[in-house]
Amino acid sequence: MPTFPPPTPVSVIVDGRPLAAYVHAYALDGRIYAPVSPLLTRLADRVWSVGDSLVIQRGNVRVRVALAHALPEQLNGDFVAVGPVLRALGAVVRYEPFARRLVVMVPARAVLASPTPFRPSVPSVGPNAVFTPTPSPTVRPLWTGSPLPRRTPLPAPPPD
Repeated sequence: MPTFPPPTPVSVIVDGRPLAAYVHAYALDGRIYAPVSPLLTRLADRVWSVGDSLVIQRGNVRVRVALAHALPEQLNGDFVAVGPVLRALGAVVRYEPFARRLVVMVPARAVLASPTPFRPSVPSVGPNAVFTPTPSPTVRPLWTGSPLPRRTPLPAPPPD
């Protein structure tokens, strides 16, 4: 894997939109090498380094990629061959050599469905009785003895 990117940049299109990046992807020896950040950090759920390798997770799929040097604080300094990694994560990857463009189509996540509305015609289970003891009444305090002096001032009578 290259340490320094070669001079032929490749633009990356993700789901029809160009990926804005300070460091571009590059073609070398028939492979497209891209920086880990922002491409893989945006498409994956988690990206972390373990020793000299990088682990990329999306959903239940984990991909481990060996790196020449793994610096967790500088993910944009490490380049990986993105085609096999993105395909392993479930994305569709296509390279257009004349336009120097890598097109990535990421499958949509499963959409959470809202519950269906209530239909009285559908059989349902009746509610069960739940035993709840009745709360005991709160005892009202009974004050005895001489009253305490008033602590708030009384309003002054109006002047005549």
